[in-house]
Amino acid sequence: MPPRTLKLTLAYDGTRFVGWQRQAEGESVQGLVEDALSRLEGGPVTVHGAGRTDAGVHALAQVASAVVTFAHGAATVQRALNGVLPPDIRVVAAEDVFAGFHARFAARSKCYRYQIANTPVASPFTRAYAWHVPEPLDRGAMREAAAALVGTHDFAAFRSAGTDVHTTIRTLTRSEWLDRGALLVYEVEGDGFLRHMVRAIVGTLVEVGRGWRPAAHVPALLEQGTRSAAGVTAAAHGLLLVRVEY
Repeated sequence: MPPRTLKLTLAYDGTRFVGWQRQAEGESVQGLVEDALSRLEGGPVTVHGAGRTDAGVHALAQVASAVVTFAHGAATVQRALNGVLPPDIRVVAAEDVFAGFHARFAARSKCYRYQIANTPVASPFTRAYAWHVPEPLDRGAMREAAAALVGTHDFAAFRSAGTDVHTTIRTLTRSEWLDRGALLVYEVEGDGFLRHMVRAIVGTLVEVGRGWRPAAHVPALLEQGTRSAAGVTAAAHGLLLVRVEY
């Protein structure tokens, strides 16, 4: 069979994984999906993800691509993969796409969601998917600070130290806080994200909500570009990759 390109949409609970990317030690989502596809292929398969989610980060709709030669239809591939993957990883869709499609490089935008349990006592049913911040937060100030991030900016202040990228300039089209019952939810969408960028933003915005820094400090952070001047990196388990647009 000639090579064909598969596009997979995956949902996973990242709690026990070392992240999306295959590592020398520990189970990764990429590694498990590659191993599952290799059973169908009869040989090694490389899977490319739209985003390299870190250890503990979850996904509602991670997109992955792989070039294979087996003849099984996309629906059969979906059933077969779900039959061998662990229950905390599900293939929610599988389809054939044009040759040359690459889940990472073809992506036009990504949307992330960060969940905070802003209650005195955290529910045991959300503890794996929300960062518990028990004290009251100034949500108006947090919304003001979040809005200042929309647009094209240098996000160097919100990247991990030592991150090697060509440019730290990114464009955000959405940055807002939503009240979802017991959860305070931050949703952000943009053309790309630096490593730990969303979690660094959330940590900074929570410091605004706690009154540790004014909302007006956020534009200054963008100008200054110093990671140590921004807030802490929020816990990984509150972050979810919501969707990828092409």
